Amino acid sequence: MRKCTVNGLAVAIVLLFAISDTALTFWQETRAEQNFQTKESLKFYPYTYDQCPELPSPFTMEDGTEIVVASTKNNKFTLIPVTVEKGEALGYREKEWDKIRILDIDSEDFPVLARTGLHSEIELDYTRRITGCSIAEITDGGRPGGSSGEGFMSQEEDIISVLKGDNRLVKKLGLIHPQLAKPLFHVWNIIRWISYTSQSVGRSVDSIDYFLYNNRKVRLISGGGRGWQSSIFNDEILGMYQIEFCIELEKDEKALLQEKYSNLSHEQMTDFQKTLSHIYTGEMVPFYIMRYGFYEGHTGYRADPIAVSLIFGLRSLEEIEKSFGGNLYKALTEDFTRENASGRGERYEE
Repeated sequence: MRKCTVNGLAVAIVLLFAISDTALTFWQETRAEQNFQTKESLKFYPYTYDQCPELPSPFTMEDGTEIVVASTKNNKFTLIPVTVEKGEALGYREKEWDKIRILDIDSEDFPVLARTGLHSEIELDYTRRITGCSIAEITDGGRPGGSSGEGFMSQEEDIISVLKGDNRLVKKLGLIHPQLAKPLFHVWNIIRWISYTSQSVGRSVDSIDYFLYNNRKVRLISGGGRGWQSSIFNDEILGMYQIEFCIELEKDEKALLQEKYSNLSHEQMTDFQKTLSHIYTGEMVPFYIMRYGFYEGHTGYRADPIAVSLIFGLRSLEEIEKSFGGNLYKALTEDFTRENASGRGERYEE
């Protein structure tokens, strides 16, 4: 009886400490957030802090301002406003960068996408024109050597097959296209803010080492301008920047991939891990994702939705692997050819 009483007392003490720690953590986080509720209560980049601000990142203040916490190359910390909000038409070449229709979705061509955040494959099957341009015209302009050397899709892909393929990936992830566009807009807004404050529009953004996003440390490798790129759609979207960022996979994540895909060669595994954790793209892509559900096809500028979900902590690698049931490598590397896109339903449940 005495032993039982002692054990019960010990359990009670452990529970008390656990509850106290949880309450203390909640109180500290709440207090920290309350100290940063308006623009007047904090200072943005180029101001730096010696200690990392005790804030979630990304964080939305009471006035709607969205911010991320970042680390500079000289080991200081800073706060950067990255609010995604509706604006006017883009006047890019006139340097009217604040007038960007970020939240626009092509409701005229894709009413289901506008309503639900995902495409209807039936709607895609009957799509003959997008923004007034024929599917053939968009595909020809999007393939390598069309409107750009690299292309917006591979030679074997077309615009409808790519839209279908990525729509299926996003559905498998349990997400919608606007959710995946938002963190990419945040990256673009980091670059815009730094470019404005440093008066170096078009130049490489090299003062930021990394930023925090849903407990992930996202390293910003580059964000500089290299000339103009026109859109393959009949819209106002233009590109100038090359944007590169990545995360370092955790040991347990690498171990999971090694266990599940032990059949891959060393070179294949290296490429597999890089494709999951590294994105090289441009600022056109978040607009494309939001407006059309288009991540670009399998080219060097692709922002794969699986990689986006992992890098920005929207899904864990374990959750992603479970969604694709042992077919994650195939989902990441297989082109969206017309043959692969034919038929409806899931392609990665074999």
